[in-house]
Amino acid sequence: MITIKEMKTKKELTQFVKFPFSLYKKDSNWVPPLINDELESMDSNTNPVFKNAEARFFLAYKNDKPVGRIAAIINRIEIDEQGKPKMRFGWFDAIDDVEVTKALIAEVEKIGIANNLKWIEGPVGFSNMEKAGLLIEGFEYLNTMITWYNYPYYKEHFEKLNFEKASEWVEFKIQIPKKSPEKVEKFARIVQQRYKLKMIHFKNTKEIIPYVDDMFGLLNKTYSELSTFVPIQQYQIDHYKEKYIKYINPNYIKCIEDANGKLISFAITMPSFSNALKKANGSLWPFGFIHMLRARSKNDTAAFYLIGIDPEYQGKGLTAVIFQAMQDLFSANGITEVETNPELEENKAIQQLWKNYEHVMHKKRRTYKRDL
Repeated sequence: MITIKEMKTKKELTQFVKFPFSLYKKDSNWVPPLINDELESMDSNTNPVFKNAEARFFLAYKNDKPVGRIAAIINRIEIDEQGKPKMRFGWFDAIDDVEVTKALIAEVEKIGIANNLKWIEGPVGFSNMEKAGLLIEGFEYLNTMITWYNYPYYKEHFEKLNFEKASEWVEFKIQIPKKSPEKVEKFARIVQQRYKLKMIHFKNTKEIIPYVDDMFGLLNKTYSELSTFVPIQQYQIDHYKEKYIKYINPNYIKCIEDANGKLISFAITMPSFSNALKKANGSLWPFGFIHMLRARSKNDTAAFYLIGIDPEYQGKGLTAVIFQAMQDLFSANGITEVETNPELEENKAIQQLWKNYEHVMHKKRRTYKRDL
């Protein structure tokens, strides 16, 4: 018999967070999150997203043993301001038993129906700045710090339960040559001179802070037309500053200003933390922080996290300028491979960025939906 229990106390939420540690214990490609970071994200006292979101967390038990988990999420901005009556679910993990998945989904659906919502969709987080998507291709690769990993049978479970595809993301591995392709280098120089652009380089994290609000403002402009986009709120920006600044190597952030000193583009990459997180195994203490610091300063792999371009400058070649700056950075730091953040399959403009480099689409992930 399958029973569902809501996790409310810190002790219970810790059980919720730790469930995947046993589920994926023997899977070499699962990258564990930091337990304290997960707990903080689920705490309404520490995560400002709860100003406009609600979440409840559930564990499934079979014969008194935990066999699955799920989070039920309501994003009020999405519902009230964008008119999308969607019940979100995330942090989904389960053993290979479709009845467990069915029971967990049923718990989320009860909440959606009670709130007069029209469909259920996931796996997603609280907002667009969270992890999203069920992995459907690329199980042989490590997940990144900002993506979920799962077993192949998850897809089968949702399809058996009559879920259909909602959105799909693709991810790429890009090989970084020792020198930029000649046409990229030449074009970057022409574009920079034509528009009198200034590249901003950072020496420390303190120098980055004054630019962060404008970066997120550009994100809102860049992705506002995408079907899944929910505008990023100021309180979320402030939270992400605090949460992620400790991981950022300032050399890996590049900003571009126009002739008037207005920020018109930026790119954020980070050294890959996947192997470091595996070694840390959920905690920075006593030695996890050492692995993270090493990955931050010495690495041959990077992760491409965010890129924003003012709509006024889209299609004018700014990507070549950004890539030239990144090429110089990667060459100086021994980076030979870059993995992209998940990109919506319909976002062809972003996917065109990699056309001048040797690249391969190595992962796909998908959200599933069903009417309530």
